[in-house]
Amino acid sequence: MAKTITTSHILHVDMDAFFVSAELVRNPDLVGKPVVVGGTGNRGVVAAASYEARSFGIHSAMPSFRARKLCPKAIFLPGDHTYYASISYEVMNIFKRYTPLVEPISLDEAFLDVGGSQRLYGTPFEIATAIRRDVKHEQGINCSVGIAPNKFLAKLATEEAKPKPSATGPIPGIGIKVVHPDDALDFLAPLPVKALWGVGPATAKRLNQLGITHVEELRKFPLIDLIKSLGKTQGPHLHRLAHGVDERNVESTHGAKSISHEETFAEDLFDLGEIESEIHRMADAVGKRLRDSDCLAQTVVLKVRLKDFSTMTRSVSLPNSTDSGKVIGREAVRMLETISLSMGVRLIGVGTSNFSNTGQGLQLSFDELGTNDREWREAEEAMDSIRSKFGPDSIGAASTLTQDGLDSKKRGIQQWGPPK
Repeated sequence: MAKTITTSHILHVDMDAFFVSAELVRNPDLVGKPVVVGGTGNRGVVAAASYEARSFGIHSAMPSFRARKLCPKAIFLPGDHTYYASISYEVMNIFKRYTPLVEPISLDEAFLDVGGSQRLYGTPFEIATAIRRDVKHEQGINCSVGIAPNKFLAKLATEEAKPKPSATGPIPGIGIKVVHPDDALDFLAPLPVKALWGVGPATAKRLNQLGITHVEELRKFPLIDLIKSLGKTQGPHLHRLAHGVDERNVESTHGAKSISHEETFAEDLFDLGEIESEIHRMADAVGKRLRDSDCLAQTVVLKVRLKDFSTMTRSVSLPNSTDSGKVIGREAVRMLETISLSMGVRLIGVGTSNFSNTGQGLQLSFDELGTNDREWREAEEAMDSIRSKFGPDSIGAASTLTQDGLDSKKRGIQQWGPPK
């Protein structure tokens, strides 16, 4: 059995209904009402819902049209990624007042290791209380905190601390949940196995077939039999989690694993030229974000969803990492040739992964790029400079032109579906 940590000094902090809470800060008249943030059109999806809206059964990733049927009086807001990111930045800085060991997981949640902060700021519970106070006072939003010996248990504890929807309205949460090392197994025992990281519908079904529905049953199940059923990787992984073991450290340098842009269109696209133009515009946006992050990507990913919701994903590994929108777009268009588009395209996504920083291989990439690609990469840097001064639509490549002229892809725009 892996080494057990004997103190509860890992915090998992999660904003409560973050996107909605951020909107309520600038729209306080909506407090207490069923509010939904996400795609406002019929093809949109729900990004977040207030606890009042959740009481009607609305949840994230639900189609917007279905959410409207569940709650006709729900107030739909289109979302503002830039605004949410600005609040997230301030919240993360609040965390860093109490410890340098902050690992952001998304805009609205992070892990903190406060083991070295207790002499200055008190117990983990006192630190969690201070963080909740500061976030509420300075940003106007609520957060819930789980405290435990490791990241896995801390995240589960946060769920226990959060508010809950109910048929009669939101039930306030306790705000902070502490799981002490000696209580870890008792805390885990009644939880359904689907609460464990790595247990999706297929794995849950397999475990149910073995007579395992709750974590306590999984903990008592012989490891050798678990390996026979789930394999040498997943079997031991779930066995460790069932015993409350998670040896991962809080990594303050944790960075993005992928940078992508995807959109659902108001109407299905059939014209190949229009589809390729959308791909180039997305690739241009992804390249800009890579350059802003000083990242190079070695893998390009294309995602296409057709009219019948069937989804195809293609990826290619480049011989040299890149941050060029032209290169990304060219490779994505090449992969498009392997997909039949006759049914009509509902959604397109262009993404990148497998990052290195620009100090690790950019010169090699330039040396092996063709002259035109090298010159174009220099042109992209020049366009970045012009756009920063005169706006994102002041200049662009011909391949990104639309019928209405330049219309660059902005991060977060149509992230959850088209407006109509």
